[in-house]
Amino acid sequence: MSAPLSTDLRQKYNVRSMPVRKDDEVQVVRGTYKGREGKVVQVYRRKWVIHIERITREKVNGSTVNVGINPSKVVITKLRLDKDRKSLLDRKAKGRAVGDKEKGTKFTAEDIMQSVD
Repeated sequence: MSAPLSTDLRQKYNVRSMPVRKDDEVQVVRGTYKGREGKVVQVYRRKWVIHIERITREKVNGSTVNVGINPSKVVITKLRLDKDRKSLLDRKAKGRAVGDKEKGTKFTAEDIMQSVD
């Protein structure tokens, strides 16, 4: 379950999205809770939602429960980095750099004919 990175993080790491993880800080950008920020308390993979602190709802019996939010509707504002996540960022940024380099090249008729032979 991945979520897009904020523009600051996107420029810093040259990566568009990352899997959401507990203790990441996110901001809701769509829906009823738009604009609310908080730390990820739980990633509920069975229901494909994340629970964010301070985004709760009161039940009929008076108890409060976390509201599940789809990870595509949030933006990660602060990453909790460890060595595995750093290696993932490096790997994704490296692949993105290669893709950007290839994107600018154009093929000519001669290039295509050489690959056919």
